[in-house]
Amino acid sequence: MSVLPRPQPDPVGEGQESVWNYPRPAIAEPTTRHIVIRHKGVVLANTKAAYRTLETSHPPTYYIPPADIAMKHFSSNPRRSLCEWKGQASYFDVTVGGDQIQAAAWSYTNPTSSFHPVAGYLAFYCEPFDEVLVDGEQVTPQPGDFYGGWITSREVGPFKGIPGSRFW
Repeated sequence: MSVLPRPQPDPVGEGQESVWNYPRPAIAEPTTRHIVIRHKGVVLANTKAAYRTLETSHPPTYYIPPADIAMKHFSSNPRRSLCEWKGQASYFDVTVGGDQIQAAAWSYTNPTSSFHPVAGYLAFYCEPFDEVLVDGEQVTPQPGDFYGGWITSREVGPFKGIPGSRFW
């Protein structure tokens, strides 16, 4: 396995943020960006009351309050994972129009104290859904098959998740 050296941050343009200026350890902050998730014509989430988590080299991950999610489409999945910053995550399957997307969203029921504001909020992998929008812009998933960050034209990288970036 080859390990890439810490990369040079991409140039930052007007209205953009470099993920290399995000903090480590990670933080959660409220955002009023308009988040919409649609699949098969069903609005699964629609909020301007999300939190975003920020960590060096990662695009933001958005956590949405359950009140702004069509929870009738969600069911528990046995998958669990552990984040060094947030604690243990529980996963959810999403069922829409007969399609089931396994482990498409996750939540921290009892996060560490720094992430208490996102307790019970759900985050989503964006690639399985038809539309995942931030302020009307379709997002691109963070590279790799583990991370759940969302990339828009507002974030510049390079982004953790590409081959060789494990130890960035």
